[in-house]
Amino acid sequence: MNFTQKRGDPNQAGSCTLVGAGPGDPDLLTVKALKAIQTATLLLVDDLVNQDVLNFAAADSRIVHVGKRGGCKSTPQAFIEKLMIQAVRAGETVVRLKGGDPFIFGRGGEEVEHLKAAGIEVKVVNGITAGLAALTSLGVPLTHREHAHGVVFVTGHNRWDIAGDGWTTLATSAHSAKLTLVIYMGLSSAGTIQEGLLTGLPAHTPVAIIENASLSQQRHAVCTLAQLQQTIEQHGLGSPSVIVVGDVLQGLAAAQIAAPAVLRSAG
Repeated sequence: MNFTQKRGDPNQAGSCTLVGAGPGDPDLLTVKALKAIQTATLLLVDDLVNQDVLNFAAADSRIVHVGKRGGCKSTPQAFIEKLMIQAVRAGETVVRLKGGDPFIFGRGGEEVEHLKAAGIEVKVVNGITAGLAALTSLGVPLTHREHAHGVVFVTGHNRWDIAGDGWTTLATSAHSAKLTLVIYMGLSSAGTIQEGLLTGLPAHTPVAIIENASLSQQRHAVCTLAQLQQTIEQHGLGSPSVIVVGDVLQGLAAAQIAAPAVLRSAG
């Protein structure tokens, strides 16, 4: 692929910035992210980035979609890294646009390592991660002096049931240290997660599943840990979703926990 175009100059050094586009709502972009998008000559965009965010790109910039979505066909990571290196060497101002934050399950660390190995310095612009935006949309904090002394972000993709008693260990720690668990990409393995967490957390521990956090089509369901898998199946909750487990959710209406129901959140 030839990246030389009218805004790129192969005689000048190009640049690369990893930019977090946030959880979906374009209004949640940082000012720094907006400036980076506006000055890019080439944007390499993940699937989870809201297409409205691309309206901020310059008219003569080029946009290349390099999809990354769990359970779907994705552009190979090695190919994306090769595109970035080629484009920077062709003098492009490259923005790698990612949903959420580049350094929270966004493979940003891998990309920085590969670019630096190629002699390319990389800038990173943080974005609001979905786990924070999802719970905020429900009016619930991630930490609380009485209910949660810390928060753990964890991926549901990790096969802890094979590698060891990961979910059991995490549940025991969460219970003893009063931690909120924020689980990304966990829907497909919700049964395994539920089983593991129940070995260290009470069955009545409140849980929220938030789908399409911060978007107008956001939905959420509140239930107990014992009802997690059942609630996901009953209401057809799909990806992208975040699962939040912990006592910070106690403030939500008791009726929602006693009788799980999907509620539409304000967009």
